[in-house]
Amino acid sequence: MRDVIVVGAGPTGLLLAAELRLHGVRVVVVEREPAPTGQARALGLHARSVEVLDQRGLLERFLPLGHKYAVGGFFAGINKPWPERLDTAHPYVLGIPQNVTERLLAERAAELGVEFRRGLDVVGLSQDATGVSVEVAPTGARAPGASPADGDPAGTAPVGDGATLRARYVVGCDGGRSTVRKLLGVGFPGEPARTETLLGEVRVAVTPEELAAVVGEARKSCVRFGAMPLGDGMYRLIVPADGLAADRSAPPTLDELKQRVRAIAGTDFGAHSPRWLSRFGDATRLAERYRTGRVLLAGDAAHIHPPTGGMGLNLGLQDAFNLGWKLAAEVAGWAPDGLLDSYHAERHPVAAAVLDNTRAQTELLSSEPGARAVRRLVAELMDFDEVNRYLIEKITALQVRYDFGDGHPLLGRRMRDVGLERGHLYALLHAGRGLLLDQTGRLSVTGWADRVDHVTDHSEELPAPAVLLRPDGHVAWAGDDQADLRAHLPRWFGAPVPATAATAV
Repeated sequence: MRDVIVVGAGPTGLLLAAELRLHGVRVVVVEREPAPTGQARALGLHARSVEVLDQRGLLERFLPLGHKYAVGGFFAGINKPWPERLDTAHPYVLGIPQNVTERLLAERAAELGVEFRRGLDVVGLSQDATGVSVEVAPTGARAPGASPADGDPAGTAPVGDGATLRARYVVGCDGGRSTVRKLLGVGFPGEPARTETLLGEVRVAVTPEELAAVVGEARKSCVRFGAMPLGDGMYRLIVPADGLAADRSAPPTLDELKQRVRAIAGTDFGAHSPRWLSRFGDATRLAERYRTGRVLLAGDAAHIHPPTGGMGLNLGLQDAFNLGWKLAAEVAGWAPDGLLDSYHAERHPVAAAVLDNTRAQTELLSSEPGARAVRRLVAELMDFDEVNRYLIEKITALQVRYDFGDGHPLLGRRMRDVGLERGHLYALLHAGRGLLLDQTGRLSVTGWADRVDHVTDHSEELPAPAVLLRPDGHVAWAGDDQADLRAHLPRWFGAPVPATAATAV
């Protein structure tokens, strides 16, 4: 029996699988697509997601394949420059197509020994006191499987066209139409789509200058219209649909896309050779719970919202980063009571705030006179640096603070990559362990040295004598009192174990 089955090989599932393997968890990823689709639904990584990659030593793989954009226009398309002093060492959006992000994360997962099972649909799920059984069948077959055959240690005995996989835990990272969520019976309340947008990656028959001029003029009356160069002569056209399609799972045709572009811009730019066509609505839904026994949800399986502001993929990556070390601790047996439940407690409110954020942005994109008046007012308010900073930090997730109770102002916040005398903070987090960064030289993590690294170093940027960081980089404690530190360590890192005293690096 495996430790964890991750359903879905999108960015969320891939990062989660890699995080689990970093801690030695036996994990298999089950994906319905027989091969990566190559579709680039998302085009960028916000600052917090860039920090996540940096904390695991992955950022250098991504930077050469992306482009840094320190520009405005991310809150409802209002074109204001970013504040100069964002609380991050990465004050930019990393423009990088989703298919490239997925490829790099899949490579990371494979390097760590993640097992992949592609071309399989999940068709059944049941759990008991010791684990979860997941029935799978070849994609499209929808044939139910059966229990593993006696003596099959992997729990993968084929039964006709189906099979049953067995693991201690399952995480559904299988998108907005999540089969795992539906099989669990988890409610997905929210608002259905009221508007629809068409999207196409196509080639055009006009010059970049002509296209930019027409788009600029059209956006004066329709801010939901746009064209983005993707390289190699491809453009992403985005245009409001004419109402809601009867079958919203079916992609639009090229003719349908061109007709809507002509209606908005007066020309279809000679669009041809589509690489990908899709439609999306403005529905917002949030799962009632992220955990049901031994089964958890992450990414779009737990929350859906319009792509306004580019937060969807990023929100899923940050779910995975929060969950990975906690689930690994549960598998390893040292997780304190409530640690796994803290995943829902911390991430559910974050997703709820993102849904509200995208609702607000969607309203500001309306062509109705009232919405346009509010948009003009918000644009004026964003000229104030603190307003601009507040809105940008909400989109980039830099303002996220988990509720750890009263204490130091840093408590619950993610720690930026501060400079140290011997390097940088994030370089100390690559192994995914806890970290005590100690500027006093007097503290100790004796009893937790198997889970927490102790580093003595100094930083002019660290406003505390010492900080205890969880594996996801959030501050679990700050201060200089050893007794207070020992009182906080068990909350996140379990009971102490007899061990040789930790040696400061």
